[in-house]
Amino acid sequence: MEWNYYNTFIAVSDDCPVEYGAVPPDKAAGKTKPGIEYDMIAGEPYAHTQEEILYETYVRHKQLPPDERDAREAEMRAEFYGKPKACMRASMLPKKYGWGLHFNAEGKVALVPKESEAYGRFVDGEVEGVKVLKAMRNKKA
Repeated sequence: MEWNYYNTFIAVSDDCPVEYGAVPPDKAAGKTKPGIEYDMIAGEPYAHTQEEILYETYVRHKQLPPDERDAREAEMRAEFYGKPKACMRASMLPKKYGWGLHFNAEGKVALVPKESEAYGRFVDGEVEGVKVLKAMRNKKA
């Protein structure tokens, strides 16, 4: 199954509560899912596909020691890919924290802060060949 976006920009949801891109906070128990997504994408722009981000977030959120993760890799992949998953349009990055997501021609993603000029060019359709989608709303209308 192909889960990746190509030449696509996911704009923040219409009911996003922030005006600027914000770093998702950690919780006492460790990284949150949006925190893991943020670290991966911000740390390495255009290095990961949506599929890689979703799987790695799933695995890291389990906080397994490396040896246990290695031993359970096949089982975890089967478990993860065996069920339908929400795409990055449902991520808290564009829904709550003010980050647009740009997927290039290779399907690799980078963050684009809501307040940036680049964000404006994407949502105004000024970037040729890029399809613009909105993130899912936080609340039903």
